[in-house]
Amino acid sequence: KLLLRGSENLSDSELLAILIHNGSKEKTAVDLGKEVLKLGKNNLNELGRLSVNDLMKIKGIGEAKAITIAAALELGRRRQASASLEKAVVTTSNDMANFLRSVLKDFRHEVFAVVFLNQANKVNHFEVISEGGITGTVADPRVILKKALEQDAVSIILSHNHPSGSLKPSRADEQLTAKIKEAAGYLDIKVLDHIIVSEDGYYSFADEGLL
Repeated sequence: KLLLRGSENLSDSELLAILIHNGSKEKTAVDLGKEVLKLGKNNLNELGRLSVNDLMKIKGIGEAKAITIAAALELGRRRQASASLEKAVVTTSNDMANFLRSVLKDFRHEVFAVVFLNQANKVNHFEVISEGGITGTVADPRVILKKALEQDAVSIILSHNHPSGSLKPSRADEQLTAKIKEAAGYLDIKVLDHIIVSEDGYYSFADEGLL
C-alpha cells in the first residue's frame, strides 16, 4: 500500500503496523498499531512520551517491537528539531523557545540543555547537559563552559524544562544562571538567555530583565 499510494496516504496505525512488522496470533499488525495509538491517547505527541516499558504493556508488543517504535519516534523528533535548528539565526526568545519546546517536550523529568552560538548569532550546536528527576536537575558550569570552548561558541543560551507545567523560575534557577553568567564572562562568552519551557509556554530570563 505504501509503494502504491505513498506513505502520506497511510493512517497512523498503518504506519505503526509497518514498524511492528508481524502481528500476534490474536491480532494483526494494524490491530496492534491501533492499540499502540490508543495507549498514546491517539495523539502522536503523547505517544512520543511513552517508554519502551510502557509500549511492552500491550500484549503482542515485545521488546524488539517496542524498541523499533521508540527509535522511529525519536528520529521523527530529531528531524523536527533539525529542521528548525539548521544554522538558525537567533533573533527573538520566541524563536528559540519554539525550538526548545520541540526537543524537550517529551521528557518526563527535568533536563538542562544549552544552545551554543557563533559570532553571527547562528546556532552551532545543541546539547542536553544533564538530566535529573521530576522536580529538578543540576548543571555544572565547568561542563557547560568546556563544551562552549570546544564548539567555539561566543555566546550561549541556557534552557531547561518544567514537566510540572509551571514556568516560574526557582531561586536555584536564578542562582545557577548568575553563576554561569559570571564564569562565562571570564572567557568572553556571553549568556544571552535562560529559557524555561513547558507545555504551557516559556519563560525568558532576558525578556524579564533577569540577565
